[in-house]
Amino acid sequence: MTGFPFLDLSRISFAGIIMLMKILFISRAYPPIVGGLENQNFEIGKWLGKIAEVKIIANKRGKKFLPFFLPYAIIKSLLIAKNYDAVLLGDAVLSLVGYKIKFFYPQKPVICITHGLDLTFKSFIYQKLWIGWFLRKMDKLIAVGNETIEAGVQRGLRREKFVFIPNGVDTEKFLETHSREELEKIVGEKLENKKIILTTGRLARHKGVDWFLENVVPRLSDDILYLVAGDGEKRKVIEKIIKEKGVEHKTKMLGRVNDNDLKILYNTADLYIKPNIRVDGTMEGFGIVAIEAASCRLPVIASDLEGLKDAIEDGENGFLVESQDAEQFIQKINELLSDNKFRYEFGEKARQYVVENFRWNIIAQRYLEEIQSVILNFK
Repeated sequence: MTGFPFLDLSRISFAGIIMLMKILFISRAYPPIVGGLENQNFEIGKWLGKIAEVKIIANKRGKKFLPFFLPYAIIKSLLIAKNYDAVLLGDAVLSLVGYKIKFFYPQKPVICITHGLDLTFKSFIYQKLWIGWFLRKMDKLIAVGNETIEAGVQRGLRREKFVFIPNGVDTEKFLETHSREELEKIVGEKLENKKIILTTGRLARHKGVDWFLENVVPRLSDDILYLVAGDGEKRKVIEKIIKEKGVEHKTKMLGRVNDNDLKILYNTADLYIKPNIRVDGTMEGFGIVAIEAASCRLPVIASDLEGLKDAIEDGENGFLVESQDAEQFIQKINELLSDNKFRYEFGEKARQYVVENFRWNIIAQRYLEEIQSVILNFK
């Protein structure tokens, strides 16, 4: 059911033939490259493809290939855009492509997804041209978080051009039954009588793992083990902090893990921690890993910050605490780990909330409705 029952543009009838809406989707970050943007763009293309006819132009070779992909995407889209009802861009970097499409096809609806970092990227040229010129020419901006909208407004983009649609999750992808014995193989040590708290993802400054290790982990009891799965620019700093704080026995750096190991982690840990901090020039657009964890019945404790506020509804699929407030993090961790019954029951509640609000089929339908509304404005 769409938001426009009087004109369902997802199915257009010509002489009795029912045709799906045709969408050209362009992505500069796409699997097999691994990353949050890559996964989000892949899922959008996949699930929109179930309710519309979607043609995908994608960069599958990573950031190094971007200087070659952009001109290719411009030429390719200009050749075929006329055959589609609307164009959807995977992030704000592609607004250059959208600008070219609007120049040659001014009546072609172009919608751009914005993620946060693609608005705050610190580059004078990028801010001046991409944000200050190209992005303003788009017909609609779909923001993955409300903080992303605020970042855009601060940079002169019109608030009424934005709409918030959260990222989604495949609620069955990571949910499996696994044992602590399997977790022990990943960690490389026995975990008898241990409580496991977990953080996954890129080790960037704004993710707050180094802050958490400096200010929280040293004050947790010795029966709590903090697992960090991921890699990134802060890894060496984090490893140094672990040694300086003497928390080697409380922390295990797992590095980048594959999907199978990630499933084991999500389904055997006791708590998921997202200790983000505010860093100028960067931000958490949404926090998809927190939703993935909650979909596996894993209670989440996250900083009440940026896009995490859109991913976590306090008391429903996780708990929000003040960013960089060590006392609040410690109190909530100890509170949840001391009550197994409540933690298990809350995990069931968290999963149900994710199923009802963040499944990709629900999110894709919301995308389709927004695309329809833009098309209506051109009729």
